[in-house]
Amino acid sequence: MTLLDVLVPFPVVLPLAVGAIVLALGERLPKHAPEALGIAAALAVAGLSAVLSRGALDAGTPVYWFGGWEPRPGVTLGIAFAPDPASAGIAAFIGLLFAAALVFAWGFFDEVRSTFNVLMLLFLAAMQGFCLTRDLFNLFVWFEVMSVAAYALTGFSLKRASLAGALNFTVVNSLGSMLMLAGIGLVYARAGALDFEAVREAVGRAGHDPVIVGGFCLVSVALLTKAAILPFQFWLADAHAVAPSPVSVIFSGSMVPIGLFGFAKIAVQVFPGSPDAGSILHGLLFGVGCATAVVGGLLAWSQRHLKRLLAFSTIGHIGIMLTGVAALSPVGLAGALAYLVGHGLVKGTLFMLVGVLLAEKAGVDELNLRGLGRDIWPAGVLTGLAALLLGGAPLGLLHGGADLVSAAAPDGLAGWAMHLSVLVGTALTGGAVLRFAGRVYLGLGPDPGDEAEAPTDEEQEKADRPLWLMLAPCILLLGIDVLVPADLAEHMAARVLPQFAHLAAGSVAVPPPTGWTAVEPWLALLGAVAVAGVALFRDRVPRILPAAGGMFKPVVAGLNRLHTGVINDYVVWMALGVAMFAAWATF
Repeated sequence: MTLLDVLVPFPVVLPLAVGAIVLALGERLPKHAPEALGIAAALAVAGLSAVLSRGALDAGTPVYWFGGWEPRPGVTLGIAFAPDPASAGIAAFIGLLFAAALVFAWGFFDEVRSTFNVLMLLFLAAMQGFCLTRDLFNLFVWFEVMSVAAYALTGFSLKRASLAGALNFTVVNSLGSMLMLAGIGLVYARAGALDFEAVREAVGRAGHDPVIVGGFCLVSVALLTKAAILPFQFWLADAHAVAPSPVSVIFSGSMVPIGLFGFAKIAVQVFPGSPDAGSILHGLLFGVGCATAVVGGLLAWSQRHLKRLLAFSTIGHIGIMLTGVAALSPVGLAGALAYLVGHGLVKGTLFMLVGVLLAEKAGVDELNLRGLGRDIWPAGVLTGLAALLLGGAPLGLLHGGADLVSAAAPDGLAGWAMHLSVLVGTALTGGAVLRFAGRVYLGLGPDPGDEAEAPTDEEQEKADRPLWLMLAPCILLLGIDVLVPADLAEHMAARVLPQFAHLAAGSVAVPPPTGWTAVEPWLALLGAVAVAGVALFRDRVPRILPAAGGMFKPVVAGLNRLHTGVINDYVVWMALGVAMFAAWATF
């Protein structure tokens, strides 16, 4: 057994061990010791996962069988971790994001600091296990542990609104967990195993098997619910709007995206041999991804509550990632993985910047905060840069992922639909954040548009925290996204993806940029600046421009009305989503 093999379980073991120490010692620790231990554990996890990713690139993916329960001829009973370069790389990014969120949260919870940090460490351990496991039931276990920690963190303040958001989150995602368990049961009934490799072989032999496709559909619904893909997205804005800002950083930056990562993993590592699963992915989910990108952008544009705005923008960007996965192209999959990391860096920064406003200005309403951010102009500079990156600025890792997703677009009408949805979703989400930056930090936009009718709430988070300490992790995350060269995404496609998707080394070829691929980010950026400009200078632009935007007002109003906050409604939409999968699989 090599040193790399020995290290495999430690990204999970370490945060659990540190969390147990903090829980046992509780308030007997020095004042800031829980925060310091949590940050150190998260950084150590990021380092360990990075070492595993690099080691897998150089020596192949290690497989760690817990308890030494390795497969025997015809029988696979043990549980394995298999940190391929992509999975371990995503795990390293999650560790870094947790460290940044915990730095931002320094001094946030003076009275219950140990409890908060224990929950965050449990959350971190669950995400590491979710990324590294090679067993379907173990994937469900980490899914559940991750969900339980997230429920508690959503309602951590114990206020009425936060408990309502946590309840919506709990009910919808618990239903997803039940469906996931049922789906795993169906797969096990046919495969007689839970290990990814063993199930992959059984699925390849099964061909058109209704039990296998039923299992795939149910597991997919659970993971796409966590990823907030239409029509399973209703819980997301309710949870983000009420969760503490450091928790929202993790929700949008890593928890929601790794729901999609988990889906991509089972699609390419467990079900690639199922023609029915391929049809659902390339047919149904390709269209759902396009729709999610547009709907998320429209909903983000129409918000005034800044956390809800960022939550809906996350939905739009997850839709873009899904189009890359559903294109069934190695280049698209590599683009989605790079986009996941770039998006997490930028969106995590934006949620921290909203947390700065909550701490410094005691508000989260874009209209009420107009012009109040002038004295914290560094936060405004960072918000503007993040808005441009979300809006398609051809710079950094997020842009590199977007380029690969665009390059994976299929030929014909489907390809143009994908390009258009990505363009619209990117422009609207980037424009919404750019509008918020101009209004809050520059005092522009005295005449609001559709956002004036959106729901809002007044809230405040702990003040009297050093501004430099809150901005430091924002600068770090945004700096990483900007400074990492965009062509790193191509490197990921060429070197990292083969082990993740079981492809031959060197088989992933990134096509040269076409005319559309080269111009698309500039068009998206121009669209983001244009829609933000029309909103902020409504009284100075030709009347026809706001009037043209008003054509979509009934659509946007209808989409907002669907987010009722009523659990029954959300469960109905979830049932309709399951029916959608069933109908596609049947016909």
